[in-house]
Amino acid sequence: MVIDLAHDRGRELVYRIIPSFDVFVINSRPGVPERLGVDYETLRQYRPDLVYFENSGFGRSGPSAQRSGSDIVAQAYSGLMAGDAKVNEFGAPDAISATAPGDFTAGMAGAMGICAALFHRERTGEGQYLESSLLQVALAVQNYVVSRVPVYEAMVGDQVRQRILDVQEAGGSYQDVLQARGDLFSALGYSAGRLYYGGYVVKDGGIVLGALTPLNRDQMRRAIGIDDDPTADENFDAFAPDANDQVDEVYDRIRGIMLTRTMDEWIERFDAEGAPVSKVNIPDMMSEDPQVQAMGYMMEVEHATTGPELMVGPAVTMGGTPSDNVLASPPLGQHTDEVLHEVGVNAEEIADLRASGAVA
Repeated sequence: MVIDLAHDRGRELVYRIIPSFDVFVINSRPGVPERLGVDYETLRQYRPDLVYFENSGFGRSGPSAQRSGSDIVAQAYSGLMAGDAKVNEFGAPDAISATAPGDFTAGMAGAMGICAALFHRERTGEGQYLESSLLQVALAVQNYVVSRVPVYEAMVGDQVRQRILDVQEAGGSYQDVLQARGDLFSALGYSAGRLYYGGYVVKDGGIVLGALTPLNRDQMRRAIGIDDDPTADENFDAFAPDANDQVDEVYDRIRGIMLTRTMDEWIERFDAEGAPVSKVNIPDMMSEDPQVQAMGYMMEVEHATTGPELMVGPAVTMGGTPSDNVLASPPLGQHTDEVLHEVGVNAEEIADLRASGAVA
């Protein structure tokens, strides 16, 4: 349904029909809802128990509140982009481009918040205002990287921030900052983690190891055939002067061994040990993946403009209320008449509203 909120009759129509709606969602800069007359305080006069969700780039207050925001901007501002440490061929910052982490996470966070607010309303009769921003969710997905924990700060965080400041004050480039940050993490004993938690090139592609526990690491050592890994010793000192050299030596050996087998051969060996690993699949091929198909994660829909489409289904499968009737996204205005009829607007008035430009 399309309503022109800048049109007096369009705005009046919103006030008329909002009592029939449980939730109002708006994505804009702060101040825009008030200017259009669809802010929470205005709409709650027509539906006191309304659940209202507002999403923006940086939040409603603060020095950046009125700045334009988009997913890539939120990645940069929040530290998410630098944390991923990607640069392009010119050494410039590069975005996480396989998906839009801020946009999608904001949508999911909003949906969870709305469901919680509806549950609260069911129990108390109270509606409420909900707010999120691309910055807020970009911080949330980083969590511990941004958080300040005293023990971590004393051992790592303070040194990392000081090293970054030193490089910046010396006129270092963006790449210099990323390199200094990475080097410091390695010097502080982080390099051992990459042995069994990261990617390797194999004969016909790549696989990723995901060891999270000593048991997982032992499983992987057996599958690879490494029986003299110094990091397996419970007395291994990751902060010792020669620790990184020892890790590098094991890493080079593992890289060579991994090149001797194919993805399928390695997966079979790791699976036999119960180790958490995966091939590195290509997203363009995932709709045909046997596991994806077995779980029914793809759904066929009929789009009004483009016809049959194969789309990713909902992120949650519900047993009591199956979501197997997913619809394609409608063209703008496809349901204008249907929705307005449902809330009591007759055909003659709809035609008049359409002629005036208030709806489309």
